[in-house]
Amino acid sequence: MTDYVRLWFRLVPAYAAGYFLSYGLRSVNAVIAPELMQELNISAAGLGLLTSAYFLGFGLFQLPLGLLLDRFGPRRVEAALLLVAASGCTLFALGTHLQALALGRALIGLGVSACLMASFKAFSQWFPIDRLPALTATIMVAGGLGALSASVPVEAALPLLGWRGVFFLVAALLVLASGFLMTMPDHQGAAHRESFGQQVRTLGSIYSNRHFWRFAPQGCVTVGGFMAIQGLWAVPWLMDVHGATRSEAANVLFLMALAMLAGFLFVATCSGFLARRGISPMLLLTVGMGLALVVELAILLDWAHPSWLWPLLGLSFSLGNIAYSQLTAAFPVALSGRVNTALNLVVFVGAFGLQWGIGAAVDAFVDAGGLTRANAFRATLGVLLVAQTLTFAWFLVPVKRASH
Repeated sequence: MTDYVRLWFRLVPAYAAGYFLSYGLRSVNAVIAPELMQELNISAAGLGLLTSAYFLGFGLFQLPLGLLLDRFGPRRVEAALLLVAASGCTLFALGTHLQALALGRALIGLGVSACLMASFKAFSQWFPIDRLPALTATIMVAGGLGALSASVPVEAALPLLGWRGVFFLVAALLVLASGFLMTMPDHQGAAHRESFGQQVRTLGSIYSNRHFWRFAPQGCVTVGGFMAIQGLWAVPWLMDVHGATRSEAANVLFLMALAMLAGFLFVATCSGFLARRGISPMLLLTVGMGLALVVELAILLDWAHPSWLWPLLGLSFSLGNIAYSQLTAAFPVALSGRVNTALNLVVFVGAFGLQWGIGAAVDAFVDAGGLTRANAFRATLGVLLVAQTLTFAWFLVPVKRASH
């Protein structure tokens, strides 16, 4: 067994396990939404606020996360945060009112906020740069499998465990994943320490950069909107607009996650091949985001069966992760970690606001506008689609690369 393979088996499964659980927790409320609304007697806006607390906790921790990863290393930071996520799952499982469950959901988001970025940092410490694309793909595949686990498998487990039992089980798995990480080797390289003033100036240089603001609006509204829909509103849409059963809706969610997984594998295995033939990653990103808007329009106007359109939507948005590498290419390498977390902050704050806002808009269209829930969902998606189209148009405006 080569040194690379030996190190791969020591490091990659531990970080992949964390991201698997992270992505599953992001999406699971979509399947259990009917039970939550019935048992807690909450509105669509309340359900949106409850579920989006994950994104708030996740997003707001992105800025300190970069400093913690540099100062203490990815192994310790992620292991500690996974225990926070486990406490959030336990609180969620025990909660009897909206506030307790929202707090539990926010703790879950905070606790899994390092899963992707910690793996990127660890791999950059331990592996040569030419190995990083394949390693990144492995983590994204683990996330795709996590999204799959939050669809049909969770729906099948509900009669046996109930939604509370599912969260107790995930809490136990998070504790195990944290312990698994602590068995990993620790990199002995010198920590990169910055003063608070240097940190603020670095962030200021990112947030004031035109390259950042080319990507940020689309990340916030378009990618954040997809995360809000996938993580909660896809199943209620399918049930209220198309009359699907919860089992049928979970099957569509499973197909969408499967399509996303295929997209991750495509980017990992084919993007380099395509780039050598003149099809750049930026072109793939542009085509993916443009196709996503067309598919959302098709969903809104019911142009085809949901079992075709929703997986195509997932496939389109799987190309959205290319934005991270394309944005960091516009900055010095030393800033790449903070650039990624800065974009992550915008994406997850957008997902938080939109997941809550979609529920509030549906309630408003029903209560004040007199629409049926099906038409209220359609009107809400129409408004979101207009906003996403505007951010896509802004993204298409090129930016001149500044010299470093």
